[in-house]
Amino acid sequence: MSSQPDNTNQPNRAQIKDDGRDARLSFRRFAEHKMKREFKEAAIKKCEVHLKNFGQCAQDNGLLVVFKCRDLNKKINECMVEHNSPEKFEQYLKDHGEELDKRTLKSKTNK
Repeated sequence: MSSQPDNTNQPNRAQIKDDGRDARLSFRRFAEHKMKREFKEAAIKKCEVHLKNFGQCAQDNGLLVVFKCRDLNKKINECMVEHNSPEKFEQYLKDHGEELDKRTLKSKTNK
């Protein structure tokens, strides 16, 4: 037996502090994730016309969808880039900052 204590099973102080910090930050990340999901759903609704057109084209053309519906797929991608960009999401978070704070507080009280 050695005279030195065995510290391998005991977490150090820095690790405990980091774990606590992660727990505090995770509420905000969870709220942001929910808002990102809602933001993406809104973008999909804005691009719904292009999605329906592409779906119809895909049904009509079967395996040739890759070639025959290329323009419609490009329109979907352009629409999603316009409405679902990281810059737009940052602006959305700024515009809905109060809602984000409410969700963060709500998450903390529910746990």
